[in-house]
Amino acid sequence: MKAAVYYGKQDLRVEEVPEKELKDNEVMIKVKYCGVCGTDIHIFNGDGGSFAVTPPLIPGHEFSGVVAKAGAGVTSVKVGDRVSGDPNDMCGECYYCKNAMQHFCTNNIGLGTTVDGGFAEYVVIREKQVYKFSDELSFMEAAMAEPISCCLHGIDLCNIKSGDTVLVMGGGPIGMIMMQLAKNAGASKVILSEPVEEKRELAVKLGATKTINPIEEDVQAVLADYCANVDVVIECVGNIHTQEDAIKFAGKGATVMYFGLAAPDESLPLKPDDVFKKELKITSSFINPYTFERAIQVLESKAIDLESLITNIVPLDDIADVFTKPEYRRTGKVMIQVSE
Repeated sequence: MKAAVYYGKQDLRVEEVPEKELKDNEVMIKVKYCGVCGTDIHIFNGDGGSFAVTPPLIPGHEFSGVVAKAGAGVTSVKVGDRVSGDPNDMCGECYYCKNAMQHFCTNNIGLGTTVDGGFAEYVVIREKQVYKFSDELSFMEAAMAEPISCCLHGIDLCNIKSGDTVLVMGGGPIGMIMMQLAKNAGASKVILSEPVEEKRELAVKLGATKTINPIEEDVQAVLADYCANVDVVIECVGNIHTQEDAIKFAGKGATVMYFGLAAPDESLPLKPDDVFKKELKITSSFINPYTFERAIQVLESKAIDLESLITNIVPLDDIADVFTKPEYRRTGKVMIQVSE
């Protein structure tokens, strides 16, 4: 089968690789689409992902497709079913799995990070990680189930209340999803801080009540004029400078959510007095525990506008361009089309 194989820092090659043999509890999915995530970019640049990455490896963990084969013990899906897959395979036996913290599983197997993932014609996954979706969803939309599930976990941890003011920093696909989920959670004012004009314009169409250009405007002054208090800040850039600014922009009693993934060796300068005087709650969100089924439901309800976020569809043969050409970074979500 054809696959994009990561061999090391900035070395991604499309080549023929053997198909994996199927175990009784596994499903082989013929991949239709696989989204490019910030984690994939970190891996390509040698920074690793949510888990340790050992090349050679097929990256990609945001995928959808059709069941091509099912192991002898599989009962919940059959050949031909339209499916997406949760890339995280928890053991169910370690301390964290047994204490409702499965996302911290010490034996977690991650498709696209610790084992081969979805930038390939076929991906093999355990039955328990496979989720069916209806004909109402396109394969491209269903490939967004994994990032939606991660965003749902993050939104849950923000504890947004009806009437809250939420500031989202960063207008990439994740920031746009977070903005819509915050609105759906009851926020009355949703503000996007983003330097790219086209992204600010899109944010207004997707429900932002205010946008700010952090390069040309004084963000704190704009916030002070627009709202009494910023109750939640969701940082989606993954940059230590914007993460530092998130503390500065947060209001009294606010929750600061670090959702963007910074490089592992970066550190954040933090003044405890700033946290103390505003009684801030600083949190982060790690992968997607118990939210994948909800993500499918959110997608099927059309509660999130995805069509506006997916701006590039790239064939598998050209996947290296996505990681090396800067124009892809300036647009929205990139989908790799693996098969028709």
